[in-house]
Amino acid sequence: MDKPKILVVDDEQRMRKLVRDFLVKNNFDVVEAGDGEEALDKFYDDKDIALIILDVMMPKMDGWSVTKEIRKYSEVPIIMLTAKSDEKDELLGFESGVDEYVSKPFSPKVLVARVEAILRRSNVLGDGIKEIGGITLDEKAHEVKIDGNVIELSFKEFELLSYFVANQGIALSREKILNNVWNYDYFGDARTIDTHVKKLRNKMGEKGKYIKTIWGMGYKFEPNQ
Repeated sequence: MDKPKILVVDDEQRMRKLVRDFLVKNNFDVVEAGDGEEALDKFYDDKDIALIILDVMMPKMDGWSVTKEIRKYSEVPIIMLTAKSDEKDELLGFESGVDEYVSKPFSPKVLVARVEAILRRSNVLGDGIKEIGGITLDEKAHEVKIDGNVIELSFKEFELLSYFVANQGIALSREKILNNVWNYDYFGDARTIDTHVKKLRNKMGEKGKYIKTIWGMGYKFEPNQ
């Protein structure tokens, strides 16, 4: 089985080496880029990249601009690295299409665990196919069909829908959704959930109404049978 290929983008060579060494040690292939423009060139040239680890502050193009450009063509998972911890920056990252947000300084072991968790969830063993209320969710292919038509979801939107489907009929608080979809150690603003739910509902069209809002708490997934 081929090793998953990770694109590591950071203008600091020492940081790239640190991340690369830990990834290689954990059986990943690594491609490096030192700025945003080089990152896009590497990404478009290599169709096997499974995940991107992307710094925010870089010359030529910052991480947000790179993310927005990539999201025009691909839903590849993106982990954003940043020295900032401002809530607005995190929200901007998620709204741009980032899947995970890791603040510097960070533990390389934790970063590798995040990478492994994302790739593991996107390649579930077994057929991983769930059908409910006109929605077909294929976890192994990471594909969603509504009434037989494929809809394009980001990695996090897919994870969110998968979590809703697995917990249909159950009232889910925003905190519980954050802990399960964004990992237990993510301390982000709960408004991140609202942003992703809004996008998911829009992409689901008429089926978006299956995601019910519970005011003051969170959401409940109730498909029509």
